[in-house]
Amino acid sequence: MEEKLITVTSPLLPDLEEFNELLQDIWNRKWITNNGHYHKELEKALCEYLKVPYISLFTNGTLPLITALQALRITGEVITTPYSFVATTHALWWNGIKPVFVDIDPTTGNIDPEKIEAAITPRTTAIMPVHVYGKPCDIIRIKEIADKYGLKVIYDAAHAFGVEVNGESVLNAGDMSTLSFHATKVYNTIEGGALIMHDAETKKRIDYLKNFGFANETTVVAPGINSKMDEIRSAYGLLNLRQVDTAIEARHQVAIKYRKSLKGIKGITFFDDMSGVKHNYSYFPIFIDAEKYGMTRDELYFKMKEQNILGRRYFYPLISTFSTYRGLESAHPENLPEAHKMANSVICLPMHHSLTEEDILRIIDIIAKR
Repeated sequence: MEEKLITVTSPLLPDLEEFNELLQDIWNRKWITNNGHYHKELEKALCEYLKVPYISLFTNGTLPLITALQALRITGEVITTPYSFVATTHALWWNGIKPVFVDIDPTTGNIDPEKIEAAITPRTTAIMPVHVYGKPCDIIRIKEIADKYGLKVIYDAAHAFGVEVNGESVLNAGDMSTLSFHATKVYNTIEGGALIMHDAETKKRIDYLKNFGFANETTVVAPGINSKMDEIRSAYGLLNLRQVDTAIEARHQVAIKYRKSLKGIKGITFFDDMSGVKHNYSYFPIFIDAEKYGMTRDELYFKMKEQNILGRRYFYPLISTFSTYRGLESAHPENLPEAHKMANSVICLPMHHSLTEEDILRIIDIIAKR
């Protein structure tokens, strides 16, 4: 008998009966997109939950990155990390901006602030760090560097829903932060995303840009795009917001069990929680030292896959190795040793609110039997 398939993530789903009631209300209102009732309600609810002043909803998590760069009029070069999902750098490329890669901090997987300053040139206009796996970047040091050189900071916070540092939302760092509400995330609207900003005037500009640049019925103030979230996904998101805390706590318990079980396995390391940080447990990456473990990362990955456990080599390969970017001087492997090491050793274990005790024991058993 084939064993149950265990995937890396399981989407947070709203109560079907409640969702049907909201669908009926949307139908009755006869307003299914273009800043409707539920769109406004979700923006308001997310501002309150995330402790941010202004938020603008998008149809996915990539378009907020592209739009943030447009809104802040970023040009030239932007310093970023190679250890991320490709959307981070693709957003730069689509805006005609040259990405400049710097290495990561091996203790967090985030961009290493001490590498940023050396990469700044007269063409540098911004820094785009990523809160990898939802672990906060060194936002204080990055701000110091940005202020010193007059640079903008846009955080790719796709993994950082609800993450706080000493009680303050990490989404308030920098000039803007972006979120992804893809189905694989801690909180989802099926597909979706958001942009967080600090003032009403910037929100107004963002809202224009995501709606073709329309300021009113007859006035187009900028060459915008169409990236608005519709009413159905907004309603879906409102319902999921009610249960996200429960889901995060369930993930927390999974993380505790993983750490306890993996602690004694030679050649396996993982991240601990950061002091003063409210985590969301987006992912649970482990790192394989093949010499100590007795098996390579890929051997373990495919062994798990044969047993219907779908881990994820996330982020592998590095963005800097893809054909679009590998010709850049900053993409040379010798410039990015820590990023290459992490990318070549990582497996993200299944991490979601619906994992059972039996699931976790089966995963650990396969990792332990090498």
